[in-house]
Amino acid sequence: MPPLIHSLLDTDLYKFTMLQVVLHQFPASHGEYEFKCRNRPDMPLTQLKKELEAQLDWLCQLHFTQEELIHLRTLRFIKSDFVDYLELFHLQRRFITVSCQDEELVIRIKGPLVQAMFFEIFVLAIVNELYFRRLDSAEVRAEGLRRLEAKIAVLERFRDSEAAQQRFPLLIADFGTRRRFSRDWQQHVVERLNTALPDIFRGTSNVYLAWKLGITPIGTMAHEFFQAFQALGVRLRDFQKAALESWVQEYRGDLGIALTDVVGMDAFLADFDLYFAKLFDGLRHDSGDPYQWGEKAIAHYRKLRIDPATKMLTFSDGLSVDSALDLHRHFSPNIQVSFGIGTHFTNDMGLEPLQIVLKLVSCNGQPVAKLSDSPGKTMCSDETFLAYLRQVFKVALPV
Repeated sequence: MPPLIHSLLDTDLYKFTMLQVVLHQFPASHGEYEFKCRNRPDMPLTQLKKELEAQLDWLCQLHFTQEELIHLRTLRFIKSDFVDYLELFHLQRRFITVSCQDEELVIRIKGPLVQAMFFEIFVLAIVNELYFRRLDSAEVRAEGLRRLEAKIAVLERFRDSEAAQQRFPLLIADFGTRRRFSRDWQQHVVERLNTALPDIFRGTSNVYLAWKLGITPIGTMAHEFFQAFQALGVRLRDFQKAALESWVQEYRGDLGIALTDVVGMDAFLADFDLYFAKLFDGLRHDSGDPYQWGEKAIAHYRKLRIDPATKMLTFSDGLSVDSALDLHRHFSPNIQVSFGIGTHFTNDMGLEPLQIVLKLVSCNGQPVAKLSDSPGKTMCSDETFLAYLRQVFKVALPV
């Protein structure tokens, strides 16, 4: 099988933005990541092991081309010395291992954070494409096309009948690289959305596709960025503030959407004081009830005497076109909203998508965790640390 990843730009923007902070502020840090499939696929993922190993061998031979590096220099938040570092960069095969245990596919990444952090999106995209190649057919592709055109028709009807009545415009982006059916399918989806809905579709998280199609790359930070600060020498109670401050110092006003759900929305807002609320442009939702989350965000801004209309809420948790439109109708009278849609764009083919993740579980030899607002999203093997984290942030056990 030929390589499935052809470019090191074929990943999400936040991998570059987080990696730049790591390189500049804690380059010696060490991380460990573990793979998990949250649903039971029709075919055991263990059957992919041999092909996955070969794809990882290919991946670790890739380097950034001069053309790619020149493009990265055009992004105003990417610093020159970081691009100089990337010119020498390639992923090291020894930091990632694949095995099978109890009929489960086991993928572990263990190495310097400047290496380990960059594997995630590539690995998830490869596993997805290897799995769905076995199910691919002309009928599956035809169903995917039918569903995509139906989504576009729904968005066109909204644009033509409701958009003018809304206080703020509908903004949608592709966040589907990690869960895509295939690389070529994601490209088709992004091209089609960009052509059909230029006033609604505002970009993609995929840096390569954004570059090739001349559209906006979108992204800021992921959970792993905050989690790392649980083990970077600050008091655990202060790790969210330390992460936010680190981001502010690196980007000085750029990339201003903050992720909120590493220890839950209530605990995040307790740390998101007037200083951060004014410095960041908005917040991103990725777990829990989106309506409750959004109302809490609006109430928090109002409590701080900040006009919510000057801020942005970005929703990105398992969205469909219909759920995005419902959220837009609900929140757009009071606050700007945008939507990152993943699987529903890049892997809606009439087949059950894989629910796979590759999460940071330790940093510098210490356990780290995310206390999700959604049941089943917490991922940490150290129950003692989980209990301590809940105690420090006064987060109750999930019901």
